[in-house]
Amino acid sequence: MPDAEETGFEPATGDGPVLPESAAAARAAAVATAHGGLLQIRRLTNSEHPAPESVPAAWEVLRPVRAVSLALEAAGVRPSAVHASGLRASAGYLVHAGSAPGTVRVEWVGPAGSGASQDEEGALTRCAGVLRRLGWTALLYRGPRRRRFLEVEPPSGLRRATGR
Repeated sequence: MPDAEETGFEPATGDGPVLPESAAAARAAAVATAHGGLLQIRRLTNSEHPAPESVPAAWEVLRPVRAVSLALEAAGVRPSAVHASGLRASAGYLVHAGSAPGTVRVEWVGPAGSGASQDEEGALTRCAGVLRRLGWTALLYRGPRRRRFLEVEPPSGLRRATGR
């Protein structure tokens, strides 16, 4: 698997491979650096806002899956992962594009028997708290088969400002 220097940093969306424990410290450092950079972007681009770090930057609004994934990973929320076979390997968040442009869907998924469905309400409530503190609008819904998910979007004023 290529390292971050070869491919650039990619936040965990929950569809990536299981990382070996030996890579945990390096991954944590890369996440911290990326999140620190994101907060710096917010400080520089949201300078008119009284709390610039509390509002998503235009960069995030244009790349919401990456921004939401980074926010969750930086907060220490566990992403799901998949085996090379494509089967789910661990329980955690799964972030993907939402049903409407500029939105993101966050689910709590895991392999059969992992207890993900029992943990999803508490885990998604934690995810919503992380995202709301960073200025995102996160609403908890119940979907098919009574499974819960978050629909995440930037505050309405930011969507208009970036043409979304």
